[in-house]
Amino acid sequence: MKVIEIVSYQKCWPDRFRMAAEALLGSCPQGSAIHHIGSTAIPGLAGKDVIDIQISVASLAHFDPGALIAAGYLNRGEMLDHMPAGVPVSSSELAKRYFVSTEPFIHVHVRERGRFNQRFALLCRDYLRANRPAAVAYEAVKRMLAAQLPNDKSAYYAVKDPVSDLILAGAEEWAARTGWIVPED
Repeated sequence: MKVIEIVSYQKCWPDRFRMAAEALLGSCPQGSAIHHIGSTAIPGLAGKDVIDIQISVASLAHFDPGALIAAGYLNRGEMLDHMPAGVPVSSSELAKRYFVSTEPFIHVHVRERGRFNQRFALLCRDYLRANRPAAVAYEAVKRMLAAQLPNDKSAYYAVKDPVSDLILAGAEEWAARTGWIVPED
């Protein structure tokens, strides 16, 4: 099992995303959007040294994983994202396809455009980009969890997921106040 390690922000992360996104363009259905998400997408925020990419597609039912597999990504299958506390949504709003590359470490989350989980990843990213105190607090929690639970992924996420729920609550208020909308591209 891989040890959970939080590293300081790496200036190369945006470039690693751009290179991976360019390589993925040909593997995406027409009309897809590719976004850098997760901690590595937030300037100055420490995180796991893994580039998270979200591909937003029109329909998961019609998504063909063959091109991503041919591009060298391992298909981890269909799964559901975490359901935030107090936000009852149907499982279809949390569905995704998940792919990984280990050299370099890249996680690709294919989500359906307009679904809760597709919006969640972009909203939280943009909120943490705009709210440095929230990002610093989030980093402190992740560093503490990784230090205390480096070999226990389940326990790490059992604490981190509710923290993400708190971020979502702040992000929703921020979105309403600023008029934030889901970025198309």
